[in-house]
Amino acid sequence: MPKTKYKYNPRTLSYDKVKISTKTWLIKIFSFIATTLVFAFVVVMIAYNFLESPKERMQKREIEQWKFQYSILNDQIDNISAVLADIQNRDDNIYRVIFEAEPIPSSIRKAGYGGADRYAKLDGFRNSELIIETTKKLDKITSQLYIQSKSFDEVFNMAKNKTEMLACIPAIQPVSNIDLKRISSYYGYRTDPFYKVKKFHSGVDFSAPIGTEIYATGNGVVKYLRHSRRGYGNILIIDHGYGYRTLYSHIHEFKVKRGQEVKRGQLIATVGNTGKSTAPHLHYEVQKDRKTVDPIHYFFNDLTPEEYEKMLELSILPSQSMD
Repeated sequence: MPKTKYKYNPRTLSYDKVKISTKTWLIKIFSFIATTLVFAFVVVMIAYNFLESPKERMQKREIEQWKFQYSILNDQIDNISAVLADIQNRDDNIYRVIFEAEPIPSSIRKAGYGGADRYAKLDGFRNSELIIETTKKLDKITSQLYIQSKSFDEVFNMAKNKTEMLACIPAIQPVSNIDLKRISSYYGYRTDPFYKVKKFHSGVDFSAPIGTEIYATGNGVVKYLRHSRRGYGNILIIDHGYGYRTLYSHIHEFKVKRGQEVKRGQLIATVGNTGKSTAPHLHYEVQKDRKTVDPIHYFFNDLTPEEYEKMLELSILPSQSMD
């Protein structure tokens, strides 16, 4: 029960009972409520902006934990990328070299994956950059792994055909040359026998009597035959596949026909003196992807390491070609 209040009246020199009107009571009540609401609002705002609730602290710890996990995941992705780069390097510089296949271009290996819109749904969040970068790394690895798997499929198929390929690659001398004395001129710049100037000699000349047997140096198909009195004279070309072709010129007599399949060591022609030639001999070339290469590097089935070294020494000496 509220206490009764009195007010001193100087005129009557007595205390009069204070009467509070309903309006005054309402004003006081509303003032109290308003003050309480304002105070409560201020307290709530301070708590919301400067104090963390247990739930917020828990969520913050979870976010920090997820960021830490993302950091570990990125490190693992970087390690996987390093391993994948090593596999790609081995693929290009070892496996494909063994099977004489062209390496996969870097532009294909590192081709982009998707577009900017692909990551739009991940944007707009507080940690969007971290999530997007991690997703991009995973997409890049996925794309490179797909390309690498296709490459290994190709290498596997080449490995299955390795036996056939080895049989097709030129690997012996085209004429019998046991004592290594029949090669009169090697690959490289030599003195032209007619013009007496240095000219590039694109093959090896084997000096031999007319009628000496010429053999196919690898399995293949006879692609070209030509009778001529000029230049290289009578020519025979065998396509061995896998980018290899061999050319035999100054031939006396052909022993095969165009389109005929031949095996390594099979008799295909005889040595002659046709065309621009100073004496009976065979001009022999090895071509890889339409470019001539030094034939002596393709005599490995015929030569011991010592004989090969001796042939290399002889090839350095100056000499004159025979055509």
